[in-house]
Amino acid sequence: MMRSLVPRLSGGAWLLLPVLATGCGGASLQDEAQVLAACPAEPQPFADRVVSYSPGPNAGFGQQDFPGIVLGPPQGAGADLGSLDVLSLGRGGEIVLEFTDIGVVDGPGVDLLVFENVFISPSGPYTERGIVSVSEDGQTWHEFPCASTDAAGGYPGCAGTTPVYSSPANGVSATDPAVAGGNGFDLATLGVPRARFVRVRDSGNNPNGAPSSGFDLDAVAVVNGYALCQTP
Repeated sequence: MMRSLVPRLSGGAWLLLPVLATGCGGASLQDEAQVLAACPAEPQPFADRVVSYSPGPNAGFGQQDFPGIVLGPPQGAGADLGSLDVLSLGRGGEIVLEFTDIGVVDGPGVDLLVFENVFISPSGPYTERGIVSVSEDGQTWHEFPCASTDAAGGYPGCAGTTPVYSSPANGVSATDPAVAGGNGFDLATLGVPRARFVRVRDSGNNPNGAPSSGFDLDAVAVVNGYALCQTP
């Protein structure tokens, strides 16, 4: 059975797509809707909850504002200046985030954006790479291949290689891959239809000075999504 979701755009970008209904014994559309939690007043296409955070050595930056610092929209500062609204994972550290309003679904092109605080210095881009994985149940994970040492190739498949241009202050959409910045990920790459959890792990070969070692997470955003809650 198909649950029809009305396309809804936030900032002119993120899109709710139809997904197959789930449930045992051929549950009806009405039955499925009843098991969904009520949506907040304004469902947002950003991470809603931190499931776990395992900092690596020399982490620390941003922990005073944790967990809110990695939830909600990105706070991009553009190509010339990396944002300070980030959480440093430390060398080899990782974080798991959950979407509770809007999950990620495989749709046209990029489905998910991950934002770090990359900036372009006179000598070139300053990058700290992260390895991104997704899961529907928080148990079985699917990892995007990340060539974290391939500087000449631009570190394909990794997060943390593109500056962030979107912030609430400038009105640039955080869910439009053409303008938001950050790194885009397509679920079709992994053959995964949808996901509710995102894991980001520092690649382990980034600069390692305390207290801001490793990948600096700003935010994650859904581009193509499906409803995880029920609008009153």
